[in-house]
Amino acid sequence: MASLLTIESIVVAALGVWLVVLALTADKVEILPLLGVLIFIALGSGGLFAAARGYRGGKYFGRAPALLANLIAIGVSKYQFAAGLYIVAIPLFILAVVTVVSVLRAIPDRLPTS
Repeated sequence: MASLLTIESIVVAALGVWLVVLALTADKVEILPLLGVLIFIALGSGGLFAAARGYRGGKYFGRAPALLANLIAIGVSKYQFAAGLYIVAIPLFILAVVTVVSVLRAIPDRLPTS
């Protein structure tokens, strides 16, 4: 489970790098929307990485954000299917569904202590 979340974190971060490269090579860039997207990419990637660390540590706090992020990814893949971006939509959908099922099935071995 933690490995899937780490992979997702890396993929989201890579998309952010790709977006920066696109912005640097574009003729015109709207800086404020770009900064907003980059902030959300950083928060999303960091959140997925934190959820992965939580799973590795046997904590419960990573479950809800991991589930929410992957349910959003399933919705995003629907729009990519509609746009005909099958090369992106299919892997995203598969990874998100596998992660959702894993999140729902994975229960940490030990109970959290207060």
